[in-house]
Amino acid sequence: MLWRGFQKPKRLAVDTETLTEKYGKFSAQPFERGFGTTVGNSLRRTLLSSIEGAAVTAVKIEGVLHEFQSITGVVEDATDIILNLKQIPFKLNGDGPKALYLRADQPGVVTSGMIEADGDVEILDKDIYIATVSEGGKLDMEMRLKRGRGYVSADKNFDPDLGIGFIPVDSVHSPVRKVNYAVEAARLGQITDYDKLTIEIWTNGTVLPADALGLSAKLMKDHMTIFINFEEELESGLDGAHDGPALRNDNLNRSVEELELSVRSYNCLKNANISTIGELIQKTEAEMLKTKNFGRKSLNEIKEILAQMGLSLGMKIDDQGNPVPGPTSVLPAATLAASFGNFDDEEDEDEDDLVMPETENF
Repeated sequence: MLWRGFQKPKRLAVDTETLTEKYGKFSAQPFERGFGTTVGNSLRRTLLSSIEGAAVTAVKIEGVLHEFQSITGVVEDATDIILNLKQIPFKLNGDGPKALYLRADQPGVVTSGMIEADGDVEILDKDIYIATVSEGGKLDMEMRLKRGRGYVSADKNFDPDLGIGFIPVDSVHSPVRKVNYAVEAARLGQITDYDKLTIEIWTNGTVLPADALGLSAKLMKDHMTIFINFEEELESGLDGAHDGPALRNDNLNRSVEELELSVRSYNCLKNANISTIGELIQKTEAEMLKTKNFGRKSLNEIKEILAQMGLSLGMKIDDQGNPVPGPTSVLPAATLAASFGNFDDEEDEDEDDLVMPETENF
């Protein structure tokens, strides 16, 4: 397969220090060069245009026949009130449209917290300014709230069933307010020309940034499946060059380049034709020490890194593809405990350090 060996991001990192209900910063790596921009731009466009949300689509104001008309006893005209209504973050738990009501007959400021709705509607910010009622004035409104995607014009929001007096308004349903993404170089082992994608998402609070990101990724995935013209089982069969069990532990399938080893240790593994962590853990310490230019320092470095993943040298792969202790394996906890304050092997390494590894081109 042409895409065999393609690097794909292993995990999604979240900046927990800045994470809120309205803002999230996420990063993923490593991508093959160019894929960071491809994925980042696609996610950004999908986030801004395709996430569902609720918005007011029609308004009925007592004594008002069109959106440009002023209202007796109210400072704002109908246009200003409609613009203010668009700033309110509504969360609609049902699928059907809902009726909202607002009645104010006392002088003072009218805010979003004064809107009446049933249990399916949540107003996340109750301090949004709507209008100011003067002495002797009143504001009596009915609104229609609907779910939708992106921007919908007033013409499309027109519904003859609403009756006389309702003014259709254009609506912005997207709960995602802003999206930024950046691509920078990422390092994987000894290779530094991969992409790291960082994406920032601002929402109005009706959808969490992480949920918005997940929904957009799912939507993109659903649109891509139609272009796959082969069976997934066929791909797995062609890709499986070995007769052993499928490796189920995610770490076992990872390349040894991802261990961020020293150049010396990495070159030794490469010369020994060890390309994955699954292949590495099945080697015993004695076998590794027979590798050219591989000394005690390199051995301890690899043992400590494997121990942090709950693995060790000398393990076996069972029929289910899971790592199990072998006759010569050492428990990871024991390896980690021995790694602190143990410098007994440094003298043995001095002689090995005089041997230069073979030159490698990266």
